[in-house]
Amino acid sequence: MIRKTTIGLALVAALLSGNVLADVGHGEKMHGKPMNTETVGSPGNAADVTKTIKVSMNDTMTFTPSQFSADVGETVRIFVKNEGKIPHELVIGSLDNMKNHAEMMRQMPNMQHQESNMITLQPGQMSALIWKFEEQGDVDFACLIPGHMEAGMVGKVSVN
Repeated sequence: MIRKTTIGLALVAALLSGNVLADVGHGEKMHGKPMNTETVGSPGNAADVTKTIKVSMNDTMTFTPSQFSADVGETVRIFVKNEGKIPHELVIGSLDNMKNHAEMMRQMPNMQHQESNMITLQPGQMSALIWKFEEQGDVDFACLIPGHMEAGMVGKVSVN
């Protein structure tokens, strides 16, 4: 009993201090900050939105459109709608980081996301993600639900 209490208190102290490794609690919820987004941008403010893009997701494992453009420094509101009959998500990040994260999701199928660079939607749901694209180049987005990215559910933002 003492050992469980000690471990529990240590976990609470770590959570309160913010010094928790990303894998702690990964089986149920994601860490609260975007996964390695330093090269793809940052969460944007609604007041700064200069462009709105509508993206639909469907069960053929596609995003429509699968490509769009943004200017360096531009804040974009991405309206995302799941037109399928199964859950889908849109995650902004580097392709390498997303591949690593997709593998983690295969190992932990109950993982839930709470990060500013992603949106997870049930069938028929619609929501928005606001993102500021900060550097020139290509920025990837994908659905990281196991098997979806591998089936081709990927897209690209050209930042000019």
